Amino acid sequence: MKAIRVRPINRITYIQLLLLHAGMALLVYFFHFLSQFIYLGIVGFFFFLIVNKGNKNDEALLAAAYITGAEIFFRMTGGAFFYESGKYLVIVFLVIGLFLNGSSKRAIGYWIYLFLLVPGVLFSAINLNYDTNVRTTIAFNISGPVTVGIVGIYCFFRKITATRLHHLFLAILLPIITLTLYLYVYTPNIRDSLSGTSSNFAASGGFGPNQVATILGLGALLIFIRLFTIKSRLVNGIDLILLCLVLYRGFITFSRGGIITAAVCGAAFLVLFFYQSDAYTKAKLLPKIIAIAGIIFITWMFTSFQTLGFIDKRYSNQDAAGRVKEDVTTGRADLVSAELDAFIKAPITGIGIGKIKEYREAKTGITAATHNEISRMLSEHGVAGLLALFILILSPLFFWLRYKPSIYFFAFYFFWLLTINHSSMRLAAPGFIYGLCLLYIINEKNTLHRKPTQVL
Repeated sequence: MKAIRVRPINRITYIQLLLLHAGMALLVYFFHFLSQFIYLGIVGFFFFLIVNKGNKNDEALLAAAYITGAEIFFRMTGGAFFYESGKYLVIVFLVIGLFLNGSSKRAIGYWIYLFLLVPGVLFSAINLNYDTNVRTTIAFNISGPVTVGIVGIYCFFRKITATRLHHLFLAILLPIITLTLYLYVYTPNIRDSLSGTSSNFAASGGFGPNQVATILGLGALLIFIRLFTIKSRLVNGIDLILLCLVLYRGFITFSRGGIITAAVCGAAFLVLFFYQSDAYTKAKLLPKIIAIAGIIFITWMFTSFQTLGFIDKRYSNQDAAGRVKEDVTTGRADLVSAELDAFIKAPITGIGIGKIKEYREAKTGITAATHNEISRMLSEHGVAGLLALFILILSPLFFWLRYKPSIYFFAFYFFWLLTINHSSMRLAAPGFIYGLCLLYIINEKNTLHRKPTQVL
């Protein structure tokens, strides 16, 4: 595995982009109606960029990356005209990119994966209750799996420079910074919203803490990666501050899944980064790790102080009185159990897309939505879902064993795998990040015959 060189964007440009996205957060907070206009402007800009450039530098992937990072912010503020628009736009942008540039013939596995989803759609149409809106139920539940399939087709073995990949990181990160600042303005004093150790909706902008923590965890992961791969003291200093700001807001959502996932993925990246580094880089790595770990620890201690120690109890699986909770999964194990039971009862066809919610309510009286995409795929798609999961799980691993594509592979792979186990595919993020581990990263020196990538 060769060392990857990254040419960062201009420092002034980076600061300008940060200020622009900070201003976006303030504008939407004080003038809420602007969220829809900004969203339309962003979507229109990326459509124009893709068509105008002919997707020569993977502008479709850049557009999908930005929408992935912006999805929660515009859901939260009402900018997105319908709930699933983030995933739909990722699909549309990448389909346009595929039309303009095509895909690798080696991506056949992901075409098969999409085909395996079809029986579940057909069976669902005849199996859902009469009073259920079949179209919206199927669309809501199939959008996540389709997103990961389209992303897989687009990204599999697509060659991209390390610099362009970091442009994608930045495209995801910038709207997450917007979200972070919006949360600070929305709930400036966390103590006013403390109500125990349960997930905190007030600290999450009034939105789902699980989804907010997931996207903030992704932002923290990308900043962490940048701290080790971008060589610029000014940029690193800014990123350290951003890491503290993003992590603090992630911690105080009191939703653990997104933050624990970010920690695991950060460790996976660091192990691979250390392994591929030369002796000189390894010697400089330890002090940097200690410094970053110290700053993260200080952020945690500040969070503990601000939350009156509740955050420590939350991550220790205790309630506000300090009693250890019996169920560390906060009810998720029961949801998974019901889904596996449905799979056992209908292993061939599954019970149909969206049917698991009705099935769980009839069996247990619980109406909660699924949190685990793996068990949901089994229950709703049966054997076809099992085969589809094999494709999703094994294809990247075979790709890694054959090509050793990049130092980011396991960070992204684990992000997808862990996220779909605690938050399903409610967001475009797990599906899109899954695709990034399928990209084949090349050095700038190997692409001198091409036009230089424009600065983002």
